[in-house]
Parts: sequence; structure tokens; C-alpha cells
Amino acid sequence: MAVKIRLQRRGHKRYAFYPIVIADSRAPRDGRFIERIGSYNPNTNPATISLDFDRALYWLETGAQPTDTVRTILSREGVLLMKHLRGGVKKGAFGEEEVQRRFDAWKAQHDKTVEAGKAQDAAKKAEDAKARLESEVEKNKAKAEAVAKKKAELLAAQEAAAKAELEAENAEAAEETP
Repeated sequence: MAVKIRLQRRGHKRYAFYPIVIADSRAPRDGRFIERIGSYNPNTNPATISLDFDRALYWLETGAQPTDTVRTILSREGVLLMKHLRGGVKKGAFGEEEVQRRFDAWKAQHDKTVEAGKAQDAAKKAEDAKARLESEVEKNKAKAEAVAKKKAELLAAQEAAAKAELEAENAEAAEETP
């Protein structure tokens, strides 16, 4: 029986999340499966991955073939690295302590990289918000100046009209009185 580690689509239209399952390769995508070992939610930023590390490693060592997306997920979580390191133990290249040391070093480096990426995204988001705020302030300032200019023009026009009216009344009064 050919066993695959693959994603199973769940959720609703335009908001899918994917359980990571062990299934017979002949079974339908969303059909029967042997075991559920985790989930993948691409709707969050960054994508949320929950995975039963030990069961994924067991199935990989048993011979289950991951699909491309699942292979990427397993690689990101370190399951493929652990499988590789355990292969070195079986061949006698190094011991179990060395495997754990190398894996812990990789995990620490990986976590640091992920945190740096999150910090960079947060900094970029803050910078974009600051730029939007500055442009909004500029627009509001320009709009306020335009409104003030228009009010000044209206006020000047009203004063000119009032002055012309006053002069017309004065001219009429001067004509009436001899």
C-alpha cells in the first residue's frame, strides 16, 4: 500500500485550512485517511502550522511519501532534517547526542530567523503606517489651506460687494441732496 503525507482541504470558500493527514495514495483528496498528524492554516500571517513531530517522523521513516507542499512544511519544521540525522546514526556516522545537539542548534538558528522575519514585517508595517500618516497630514494641510484661501476670497468678495453697495447708497444720497 503506497502511503502519502498530504493536505486535506477543509474550511469554506476562500478561507481554506488544511489538515495534514497520512492517507493511502489511492484515496480521494478529502476522503479516507489513516491518521491526522497536524494542520496548516495559510490564512494567518505568518501561516500557522501545528504538527505532531514524532508521528510525522515515524511515518517518514516508515516510507510515506510527502507531497510537495507537505515536504516544504516538514522541512520548515525540521522533520526532514531529523530523518536525515537519524540516518547518520543508523550508519554509525555519529551518536544520538550529536543528533540532538545538531538539531537543537538548527532549531535555535531557525527560530532566530523566523523572529527576525516577524520583526522585519512589523517594522515595515510601522513604517508604512507612519508614511500613510505623514501623507494624510500633508493632504489635510493642503486641504485646510485651500479652504482658508477660498474663505478669504469669499470674505474679500463680500467686503467688496458691501463697499460697492455703501458707495452706491452714498452716491444716491449725494444726488438727492442739492
